[in-house]
Amino acid sequence: MHNNIMAAGSRDRPPMLATGRYAQWRSRFLRYIDTRPNGDALRKCILKGPYTPTIVTTPAVPATEDSPAVPEQTTVETVMNMTPENRAHFESEKEAIHLILTGIGDEIYSTVDACQTAQEMWEAIERLQQGESLNIQDVKTNLFWEFGQFTSHDGETIESYYTRFYKMMNEMIRNNLTVATMQVNVQFLQQLQPECMNNNDGEGYEEHDVDDHEEDSERKLDAMTETLDPCLS
Repeated sequence: MHNNIMAAGSRDRPPMLATGRYAQWRSRFLRYIDTRPNGDALRKCILKGPYTPTIVTTPAVPATEDSPAVPEQTTVETVMNMTPENRAHFESEKEAIHLILTGIGDEIYSTVDACQTAQEMWEAIERLQQGESLNIQDVKTNLFWEFGQFTSHDGETIESYYTRFYKMMNEMIRNNLTVATMQVNVQFLQQLQPECMNNNDGEGYEEHDVDDHEEDSERKLDAMTETLDPCLS
């Protein structure tokens, strides 16, 4: 419940960026900005950059019979002579920076805080999150490849084979990878080499005990494959 509230934000603070949720956070953050009294100005700061005061040029005035000539003059625009729209844009930069820093976690705070403007911070967050997405995608691709190539080793016991397979499936679950239960069971059974069954505690069996040993191995295999279903839920 607490995490959902933090992710969604509130009237007093922007939504918090959660791992793997950048697209949703970006949308929520901009919607939050739109609720602010100076929402338009904040959007300009974040998406276009801070307002840069311009140089105002006053054209020269030729002399008349009643007054001397006035030369051309240039002055830097100030808050006092800005238009209301430009003034709002200019004064919203610090607030935009504050809101962005409030909406991110400690893991990327230092990198983002090193940026000079709200726009630079916004773009830095996007780059960082794109890199994270690429890393996650690489992990998922490797896990799918490992799943497709998984097989038992020569001389491996069925318990060892199952343990490795179970660890791989748990890693896939942690990375939100979904595989149909039937596909998991088929993969588990098809890649189980015949000698894996024969190496299942088979030492010391007399010839007349072979049938009993094979039946015991089959029972263990059935029990193991049944436990694969819960790990996928």
